[in-house]
Amino acid sequence: MDISILFRIAAIGIIVTVICQILKKSDRDDIATVVSIVGLLLVLTIVVSMVGDLFGQIREIFDL
Repeated sequence: MDISILFRIAAIGIIVTVICQILKKSDRDDIATVVSIVGLLLVLTIVVSMVGDLFGQIREIFDL
């Protein structure tokens, strides 16, 4: 696992948090919820691709 992936996930979290706080202060709670869901989907996409790579490596190791 590369450390840059962790930094990318942390950066997405920080950006989403800042945007959500700004939107909540300006009474846009519905859009803030959508932004947090989009951020969650971005992070889940990264994690799912990492898990897929892990299973690919396991198949390669055991010649499946």
